[in-house]
Amino acid sequence: MTSFPPAIFLMGPTTSGKTNVAVELAQRLPVELISVDSALVYRDMDIGTAKPDAATLAHAPHHLIDIIDPTEAYSAAAFRHDALRLMADITQRGRIPLLVGGTMLYFKALREGLSDLPQSDPVVRAALDAEIAQHGIKHLHKQLAMVDAETAARLKQTDTQRIQRAMEIYRITGQPMSALINKSLSRERGERSEEGAAGWGEGELPYRVIPIALVPSNRSVLHARIATRFSAMLELGLVDELRALREKYPLQPNMTSMRCVGYRQAWQFMEGEINEAQLLETGIAATRQLAKRQLTWLRSMPENIEVDCLTHNLEKIVLSELSRFVLR
Repeated sequence: MTSFPPAIFLMGPTTSGKTNVAVELAQRLPVELISVDSALVYRDMDIGTAKPDAATLAHAPHHLIDIIDPTEAYSAAAFRHDALRLMADITQRGRIPLLVGGTMLYFKALREGLSDLPQSDPVVRAALDAEIAQHGIKHLHKQLAMVDAETAARLKQTDTQRIQRAMEIYRITGQPMSALINKSLSRERGERSEEGAAGWGEGELPYRVIPIALVPSNRSVLHARIATRFSAMLELGLVDELRALREKYPLQPNMTSMRCVGYRQAWQFMEGEINEAQLLETGIAATRQLAKRQLTWLRSMPENIEVDCLTHNLEKIVLSELSRFVLR
């Protein structure tokens, strides 16, 4: 692994200070920043995604920000393809890729590769849409439990997107999604084992990954940050931003972009489904749930170098940790 070029992964939950740390590192180290955020890819979605402002991006440019319209979809596979290309280009320029963000699925896809799951089938998807409309998503979850108990057990009964996708895969292939994923992972492990000393070590990346995880020592402080940020988003005009987006693009509430935390709640407010107080309350609650999921991902990665995101001089501490790897 020591012969591989370094790549820095700077991960953490929302409001952990990732962007500030990354911008500071960009002034101290020969790095180029790659955003690992499934919401920052969308153009014109600035307030609700806490996108770095123009001055910050001019000072410390990020790859993979503002690359698609809100009507388009962006997947983990697309991210992996783009990130690998960018990492190779950055390394060839004699610089270090610094991947920063909180979309843990993207980090996982980059490090471990992707399973060979089938592409979406419009006919099957339409049939599932009809079933959900008639019987509800919990009914489909029960069906999933009968054919793929492993996947059903890890999905909430209200997780429409993932339940539908798992059932779609089963109906297309006749096999449970969990079995296809496990088969793919077993094959990848076997291929890496056969490669031996010439293998790629960590996942399939030909890089010496330095994973820095910004985690809070006090969860309540993180929750307070989340509440402050979401309140600020509303004051900055999140609802007005969504209104402008709906005028500019033919958006629907089930689009991936509109399922982002903040925009989903603002959409409900605009439709009269919730009031202003509920918008604030549900937005904060959804963001806290997001942070919880992000921390769960991070806690499952024992190789991470954890740094308390609430500590004083966070940027200096992260730089000190990195100096043991990058600057040696």
